[in-house]
Amino acid sequence: MSDQKTDTRNADATPGSATPGSSAAGSAEAFWDERYDQSDRLWSGEPNAALVRETEDLTPGSALDLGCGEGGDAIWLARQGWRVTATDISRVALARAAGHADQAGVADRVDWQHHDLGASFPAGSYDLVSAQFLHSLHEMPREQILRNAAAAVTEGGTLLIVGHMGFPAWETEPHPGVDFPSPQKVLASLDLPTGQWDVLVCDTHEHSLTAPDGEPSTRTNYTVKLRRRARRA
Repeated sequence: MSDQKTDTRNADATPGSATPGSSAAGSAEAFWDERYDQSDRLWSGEPNAALVRETEDLTPGSALDLGCGEGGDAIWLARQGWRVTATDISRVALARAAGHADQAGVADRVDWQHHDLGASFPAGSYDLVSAQFLHSLHEMPREQILRNAAAAVTEGGTLLIVGHMGFPAWETEPHPGVDFPSPQKVLASLDLPTGQWDVLVCDTHEHSLTAPDGEPSTRTNYTVKLRRRARRA
């Protein structure tokens, strides 16, 4: 479950899921801790392009980063002036992310929290809640997690959900149990109250990336961006 960012081997890898061909046996936390332990850096450290694109015009406030991985998105948000709560299932990733934040000079702007989002969720409400590539080979109540994410958005705040539409073209052994819903299905599954949200973006887009063999490739992703309406006085 957890993680995000861009794989250092190929842009826009499937964060929150296993390396192609790897086993998803055992707990999700143990799986991710082991995966992070296999290298000094799993992701590029750069923020996700969709996050940058969809939040550049927002006024910084409080932000919640679900599946923060090594901290690329959280650190970028902190640099823009956001106060960030960043959560991940892997304690290894969180320790690494905290180190990166310290190096970036924003350690005082990020609160790193350990959560298995299927079992616990950060407290509070936020001006921005971001869920970037929240996919998993382990069983995960993704729809409920995203509903909890929507509930954590304050009035006037933004919910940003970005995901993959399928495995990359070079994945020769897809995992049939992994669901890649359309943005329309994601939006419907949030079960939002009528008249309380504005849909700003609900669409797919192509993302250019480099395949493991070094050849250029593309991958289809989706973005769902919503704004919670403020109540009238």
